[in-house]
Amino acid sequence: MKTIKLTIGICSLALLFASCKDEKAEMAKQNVQEYTSYVDSVATLEYAQAYSNWESIENGYNNHKSIASVTINDTEEKATLQENLDDATLKFETYKTNLLAEKEKEDMMVSKNNLRKALLGPNYNGSGDMTFEWINKDNILNVYQTFVNTVETNKDSYSREDWDEIKLLYEAIDTRKNTVENEGLTSSDNRQIAALKLKFAPMYTVNRMGAKSEENAAAKE
Repeated sequence: MKTIKLTIGICSLALLFASCKDEKAEMAKQNVQEYTSYVDSVATLEYAQAYSNWESIENGYNNHKSIASVTINDTEEKATLQENLDDATLKFETYKTNLLAEKEKEDMMVSKNNLRKALLGPNYNGSGDMTFEWINKDNILNVYQTFVNTVETNKDSYSREDWDEIKLLYEAIDTRKNTVENEGLTSSDNRQIAALKLKFAPMYTVNRMGAKSEENAAAKE
């Protein structure tokens, strides 16, 4: 009788152990599935939507990954589950890299547009068209004045890239001036523009060189 009871007890323990093992395996599969599903849902988001909620998204990602990583350790299918987990991780990191690159590109475009608005004045329409057909004989002097005065005010804060953009815009204004001169630009306006151009040239050369030197020094540090 004692032998029978002992056998039954051992069998019960074995069944209990097997049951617990199966539950752990099922739990691990479920956690990895939830993790991969979460990553899949994130990867379908538009970048703008994802970036505006990125802190919450990344917290959710770290939580799902942590739970999935821990629970696969006690399963016989660890290798397969680990592969699924690694695939999802790679997918998330790739999405994150692309998201940050897109945000950086967007920030650069906004920064460039703000710089152009400041330099060209309120009549600038924000388009990327560098022909500047909105500049005419009646407003071109004001454009030059706004441009040169803005550069003088902010010359110490411009980066080398800003100076390159400034030169590009300045040359586009000069190109437009060649057309405007034939449309009846007054001699008085022409003389004032010439004075502004004389003021701008050395200011650009000195400060652009200074900005480049500062960037080189910072890179060495």
